[in-house]
Amino acid sequence: MQHSQSNVDARAANPLSPGWYADPEARIFEGNYWIYPTHSAIYEEQTFFDAFWSKDLKEWHKAERILEIEQISWAEKALWAPSSIEVGGRYYLYFCANDIQSDDEVGGIGVAVADRPEGPFRDALGRPLIDRFHYGAQPIDPHVFADDDGQAYLFYGGWGHCNVAKLNRDMTSVDAFEDGSTFKSVTPEHYVEGPCMFKRGGRYYFMWAEGGWGGPDYSVAYAISDAPLGPFERIGKILQQDPDVATGAGHHGLFVPQEEDGEWWIVYHRRPLGETDRNHRVLCMDRMFFAEDGTILPVKMT
Repeated sequence: MQHSQSNVDARAANPLSPGWYADPEARIFEGNYWIYPTHSAIYEEQTFFDAFWSKDLKEWHKAERILEIEQISWAEKALWAPSSIEVGGRYYLYFCANDIQSDDEVGGIGVAVADRPEGPFRDALGRPLIDRFHYGAQPIDPHVFADDDGQAYLFYGGWGHCNVAKLNRDMTSVDAFEDGSTFKSVTPEHYVEGPCMFKRGGRYYFMWAEGGWGGPDYSVAYAISDAPLGPFERIGKILQQDPDVATGAGHHGLFVPQEEDGEWWIVYHRRPLGETDRNHRVLCMDRMFFAEDGTILPVKMT
């Protein structure tokens, strides 16, 4: 399937906004398109979240500092990789902080809550929601997914391991699975970090980042399963560097259409050609298409 010129002209040009941003989560709230990214900087400066919203994918507006590190009592450095969801008229923002390297350190994945998609968000717990290494997964890169029955799951994990936890209805605590476990490993082949889940046609599409985030080979691969917990067998890459456009394309979110025949958009970060600073990443968006068998076609960066 070819990407027509009309598809490209239907939204803002890449990058979507000035400034260095990465790890975007993409959601549709109250009929508007929202992007929640990492402020991409050295750890000492990565201390807040901005968000971006648009009514039409053409004109983007910035909501500044929707959550700041000073408002999180347990966080000391490096906020990144937010994931958002609306439940019961409240907005929950999952994020990671402190880049912990062991169970002896304070940090991991937290959750903040707000009454509006632009915040202001406040720390919901006063402590991390997940603060330990389970099955080898560093507690980073949360992604929240709600199934059709309302059950929400939190996928997360770095260091080549991905876990999933079942969220309670309060969205600020985890529930046990039927077998009594709190976390399950769902790591597919070549997984590195940055999980993302969506559902289409009754099937579960699990996506993740491969390669090193600071290098040119960062990319996105995926699997399809009949169940939210997998198993997830890797199918292949759908987003990677293009020597004519940009490098380091990965860690993405998706605008899932609210109509069956709606347009799918993948929102991701990439590094401009010639850029050598690993934190110099920009927000971009392109169409995502499916083959007749439901597999995802490779994304063409524009």
